[in-house]
Amino acid sequence: MGRQWLHAKRLVAGAKKAKTNTKLVRDIALAAKSGGADPAMNARLFVAVEKAKKVSVPKDAIQRAINKGAGVGGDKLALEHIVYEGRAPHNVPVIVEVYTDNVQRTAPEIRVLFRHGQLASSGANKFVFDQVGLVEAHRPAGENIDLEEAAIEAGAADVQPLTREQNDDVPADAIGAKFICERADVATVSKWLSANGWTVITSDIGYLPKVFPELTEAQLEEVGEFLQALEENDDVHRVWAALK
Repeated sequence: MGRQWLHAKRLVAGAKKAKTNTKLVRDIALAAKSGGADPAMNARLFVAVEKAKKVSVPKDAIQRAINKGAGVGGDKLALEHIVYEGRAPHNVPVIVEVYTDNVQRTAPEIRVLFRHGQLASSGANKFVFDQVGLVEAHRPAGENIDLEEAAIEAGAADVQPLTREQNDDVPADAIGAKFICERADVATVSKWLSANGWTVITSDIGYLPKVFPELTEAQLEEVGEFLQALEENDDVHRVWAALK
């Protein structure tokens, strides 16, 4: 019985790794499609490639994703971008970004995942969010860093501290920060940070909530389980929720 349990555990771990790798490869292809095949000139692609390397995604898989996204070699990326708006349990506004090659498959899956929430109609809750550029980065702790000064120098409009609890990619002994900028300035902010001692871990367009429902610990846990189920769907790219 013990060996069977161990085998089952390995199968689950393997399935989770495969899902993670699939999403990382897709992120690389999307980044290459939007900004070109050269990581040195495409901040979003550079970040996506570095994340893939950290979890040992094979080099040939990374290169295939870059080629596919950039349309090199005739194999072009054919994914439809869909944004779903809805409500998680306890009326928490949610935006779900999906990239799919089969809307007929993906749409019913998303509706099923929203069975404990409410899949809102188009335009129903985007007013709760601001669409902005988001760059998350970290640098070694112990340095005398003025985050506001760094944000100004980088060209960001605002900055917030970023902890390891908020992003697992922030090392325990590092200073983390989320730089908020105009959508068109993501690459500029990322390049400045990379050139000035920061390690960029996220460089993308995203949604920041403007209001936050008041929830109990039990309600937060229920919402967290709901959001986790959404994120585990293979076609889901990003999930944004109005949570502190």
